[in-house]
Amino acid sequence: MEIRAALASLFLLAAGQAHAAAPSPQTLAEVDRIFADWGLSAHAPGLVYGVVADGKLVHVKGLGAQDLDTKAPVTADSLFRIASMSKAFTALAILKLRDEGKLSLEAPAENYVPELKTWRYPTADSPKITVRNLITHTAGFVEDNPWGDRQQVMSEAEFTSYLAGGVPFSRAPGLAMEYSNLGYATLGRIITNVSGKPYQDYIREEIMRPLGMTSTGYDIFASPKGRRAIGYRWQDNGWTREPDMKDGTFGAMGGVETSANDYARWVSFLLSAWPARDDAETGPLRRSTVREIATGSNFVAGRMRQASVGGAPCRQAVAYAMGWSTIDDCDLGQIVTHSGGYPGYGSIVMLLPAKGVGVFAFASRTYAGPTLPALRSLLALQGAGALKDASATPVSDGLSQAYEAAKAVWRAGDIEKAPLANNLLLDRDAPRWKRLIADVKAEVGACRADEPVRPLSAMEGRFTWTCERGRVTGRVQRAPTQKVEIQALEFTVAQP
Repeated sequence: MEIRAALASLFLLAAGQAHAAAPSPQTLAEVDRIFADWGLSAHAPGLVYGVVADGKLVHVKGLGAQDLDTKAPVTADSLFRIASMSKAFTALAILKLRDEGKLSLEAPAENYVPELKTWRYPTADSPKITVRNLITHTAGFVEDNPWGDRQQVMSEAEFTSYLAGGVPFSRAPGLAMEYSNLGYATLGRIITNVSGKPYQDYIREEIMRPLGMTSTGYDIFASPKGRRAIGYRWQDNGWTREPDMKDGTFGAMGGVETSANDYARWVSFLLSAWPARDDAETGPLRRSTVREIATGSNFVAGRMRQASVGGAPCRQAVAYAMGWSTIDDCDLGQIVTHSGGYPGYGSIVMLLPAKGVGVFAFASRTYAGPTLPALRSLLALQGAGALKDASATPVSDGLSQAYEAAKAVWRAGDIEKAPLANNLLLDRDAPRWKRLIADVKAEVGACRADEPVRPLSAMEGRFTWTCERGRVTGRVQRAPTQKVEIQALEFTVAQP
C-alpha cells in the first residue's frame, strides 16, 4: 500500500538552501523494486521506507502486515521500534545541553553520574571517561550488542545499583572505538541528572515535539495499539512473535518508536543543517550543532563496500561520530548513517548532507537491518541523476578577486601583475614564473580563460581553460590575510 505524506506539514528547509533534484517516477519505481525484493528475501513481515529530498518526504511505501494476526497493512503511520537509531536523539540531546552551558563534552562523566566516581580503571594511567568518550564509543567498554539489547527493561534503580558496582573494561578509555550500548544508557542518565527530568521527557519536549513528531516516543504500551508494527523473529521457516519490552533506562540507546511520517520530519530537520549559511535559525537546535553529529572520532577504519550492493569495487573510510557513523563512499561521497537491530525490528537511515537527500527504512523482523536496499536505492538515485550537490560552495568576493588576478598574470606572463603573499616569490622567483607561463602557452596556444572558477572553499578554487591545442588546469589560493594576497598559483597543461 503506497502513501503520499502531506508535504505541507513536513519540516521545510530554510530559505536559501539549494534544492535537491526530485526523483522521477521511473527511478522511484526502481527503489520500490529494490525494497520489495529485499523484503521478500529477508522474511520481513512488515516494512516501510521513505525518501526525503529538498526537505520533503517525496516517496514513502509500506509493504506487508504490521500485525500478522489482524493482517492490518503497514502504512506510513505504522509505529516501529528503530533500535540503535535512537542513539541519534540521545547524542543531540547531549549537545543541546552542552549548548545551554549545562555540561561539557570534555568533563569527566562522573561529574554528572556520581556512581562512576568509585570505578576502578583498567590501568593506573587510564584517563577518566569523559562525556565525549561516551558519545563516540571510546570509553573502553566492551562491545555489547547481544547483552545490551536485552537491558531495555532495566529500571532506573537497577541501573543505579549496576553503575555503583563498577564495570569491567575492554581497554583503557580513549584508545579505540568499541560500540557500547552501556555508554549510551549512561548518556541517558546524564541527560536525566543534568536536565532534572527523565531523558525521555527531555528529548520528547526539546527535540521531538518542536519538530512535530507527535507519534514518536519510548513507551510502546502508551502508543495506539492499532498502529503498532508487531516485532517477529524468523525461525523454523516461520514467524514467532517477539515479546514486547517495556520502556526502561536502556531506552536511551535503543528505545524509540516512530512512524515513517514522523521520522521524515527528523531526517528533514537534520538535512536542513547543511550547508552552513546566514539564514535565521528555525529548528530546536542550531544548525552548527546538528552538523557536529557528523564529526568523526580519530579512529577511522577502512573497509570494502559490500559486494552485493553492486557497482565497481569501492573502499570506504568509516568513522563513528556522535550517534552516527560517517562514511566516505566512492560513488556517493559523504554518507551519515546509523542502523538499528533489536528483538523484532531492524532499521537503517542514510543521509547525504551534500545532496540534501536521505533514505530510511524500518522492518519488523529481528535484526533485519535493510542497509543493503537503502544503499542500492541511493546508488539507483545517483545513476538516474537525482542526486545533485545541494551544498555547493559559492564563489566569495575574495576568491573572485584572486581569480581575476590569476587571469591577469596569465595574460601578461608576469607573476607580479597579481597581489602576492610574501611566500610566493620565495617559493619560485619571478624569472622562473615567466618561463613556466611561456612554456605552457607555447604548448597549448591561445586560451579563452573565460570559464568560471570552481570553489573548493571561500579561499581556494580550481579552473580549466580551453585553448587552441589543449587545456590548462589551474589552482589559485588566497593567503590568510585580510587583504587579498595569493599564496599559491598553478598553471598546468591538462593531460588526457
